[in-house]
Amino acid sequence: MFRAVFRLTATGARSLARSRPCYSAPLASRCYSHAKVETDEEFDARWVTYFSKPDLDAWELRKGMNTLIGYDLVPEPKILDSALRACRRLNDMASAIRILEAVKDKSGPYKDIYPYLIQELTPTLAELGISTPEELGIDRV
Repeated sequence: MFRAVFRLTATGARSLARSRPCYSAPLASRCYSHAKVETDEEFDARWVTYFSKPDLDAWELRKGMNTLIGYDLVPEPKILDSALRACRRLNDMASAIRILEAVKDKSGPYKDIYPYLIQELTPTLAELGISTPEELGIDRV
């Protein structure tokens, strides 16, 4: 009986005598994911492939553009070229104009991005017969 009391007293005294572990500050970088980091070229190729699918329908086009515009970036001209060609394949000129408007809005305060994109897309726009919002006069609304 004394052994049981002594054992309980000894463990109780040890738990009181233990100091709490000292926590150090976490490291500056943490790995939240083990996923492979995608390079810019792989990102561009993924979206060009997505919009180049021959069985792409109007819903997938809008879904893809919504996802792409949701990223914190302005899409590269080759991605926009692929998306505009998908619009032409679907005969959806309204979506093509919306893409150009979204890119203009996404350019934000950087006034040199949108003219650069239009300059790069001019051959594609001429080939596909797509007018810019400025040509249609709907940029002033």
